[in-house]
Amino acid sequence: MYREEVEMKSDSAVRSAPAADGNSSVAWRQSQKLERYLNFFSSLAFSATLLASWESTGGSLQAGLYNGGPAVIVYGIILSTIGNLTIACSLAELATVHPTAGAQYHWMYILAPRFRRFLSFFQGWVTVFSWAALVCIAPYFIGTEIQGMVVLSHPEYEAHQWHGTLLMWAVVLIPIIINIFARRVLAIIEVAAGIMHIVFLPVTIATFVALAHRNSNSFVWDTFVSGLSGWSNPGVVYSIGLLGVITPLSGIDGIIHMSEEVKNAKTVIPRSMIWGTAINGVLSFCYVIAILYCMGDYEEALTSPTGYPIITIAYQATGSKAATYVLMAMGMLPGWIALFNGLASVTRLTWAFARDNGLPFSDFFVKVDPRFKIPIRALFLVAFLVVALSFIQIGSTAAFNAILSLSTLGLYISYLLPLIFLVYKRLCTPEDIPRGSFSLGKWGLPVNLVAILFATYFSIFLPFPATLPVTGENMNYAGPVLGFVMLFACGDWIVRGRHKWQGPTMNYSRE
Repeated sequence: MYREEVEMKSDSAVRSAPAADGNSSVAWRQSQKLERYLNFFSSLAFSATLLASWESTGGSLQAGLYNGGPAVIVYGIILSTIGNLTIACSLAELATVHPTAGAQYHWMYILAPRFRRFLSFFQGWVTVFSWAALVCIAPYFIGTEIQGMVVLSHPEYEAHQWHGTLLMWAVVLIPIIINIFARRVLAIIEVAAGIMHIVFLPVTIATFVALAHRNSNSFVWDTFVSGLSGWSNPGVVYSIGLLGVITPLSGIDGIIHMSEEVKNAKTVIPRSMIWGTAINGVLSFCYVIAILYCMGDYEEALTSPTGYPIITIAYQATGSKAATYVLMAMGMLPGWIALFNGLASVTRLTWAFARDNGLPFSDFFVKVDPRFKIPIRALFLVAFLVVALSFIQIGSTAAFNAILSLSTLGLYISYLLPLIFLVYKRLCTPEDIPRGSFSLGKWGLPVNLVAILFATYFSIFLPFPATLPVTGENMNYAGPVLGFVMLFACGDWIVRGRHKWQGPTMNYSRE
């Protein structure tokens, strides 16, 4: 029979089911605690900076310019913002009741009417892997943008893919060190990064507006580019081109995985997530409008030898390599600090999954270092995964881009699954839905349905190849890789999970 135990530690209650085999290590794993030190402002800055939306929009412009052009970028960022806001509001209702580092797999366990042990275990693997892939985006963009600026400065330089991999490692090193040795400084870094995230944008826009020639209104709002990629259906072209504006707003659940280090998490987490998403959507829209009005030759930007249209656009606008470097640095610095947040978030998610015995060798990875007050072994596991995934960059840029698509695809699937069961509960047993400080009230069901619609739409087209005909080089491997992860999760369930996984730890903040 299911039995609950309640343990009070560090002003938080832990309710959980003991393991079926009575292993005493379960109680030890659940005693591993994190310290609450993040307030609302640092949490909001964490959420806003983690997305680094306008910075990553600049890095991913090529997707929209190649499939759809300005119309996809402008209207796509509006669509992406609305869709992600509905998802954020829907997840906020769950986060206000159950603010826990496990988040999606935790909610899956609570909401699923049947097979909740398997479904939550499956959800956990998908979410952890997707976040590990997401953490690769910042070092990939920053490392290869540095490489692109070297190409701009020295056209004779021959860029090799392994150079980009080495730069990725260099970019990720300091965030790892900060996460270990300066955890308490993270709150200050978040606020400073949040300020840079907001302030650097108008400076960047003002520079473009002051120095660049203007494009016409029709170019920005009415230009739809088709035929470059081989896709002929306008709807498919538009949907594939959305990758460049969907990816910058993915990861809205990042702050939720920090819940167990946030004061008054039940109130702070929903507000931080929603406001962080809204702020990033507005910033991204302002950025793309400015860039499209100020960009020069379209073909020159799209075929830039730097690998990034934004570098060529900045150089076209300023006519100065030094000014281009400064503009790029103002986008790269907040994006780099976002990596601090991404590492922290996925580390807590991985730690939570280990705490619930979801990972192989969970007893090893769950340990919270008594000196540094962080799950340092889980951090090293995440760092190892980032380094391992970076090797794909050496073999195939197309394959690595698929990993970037994979992270976005996996995250939207991780949002989609608990929301489907939330709607099921609303329709079948609405009285069983727990209520917290944040509630959508009568708008709950329509907002949830719109969120499901958006997540489904995004998930369908994210695995599509960007170019036809499909070859081994341009194939989008996101679908097959995610399929492999799902099969691995099912295999791990059969071999180990069904014996070890008893469901997530229930954490309820008293602060």
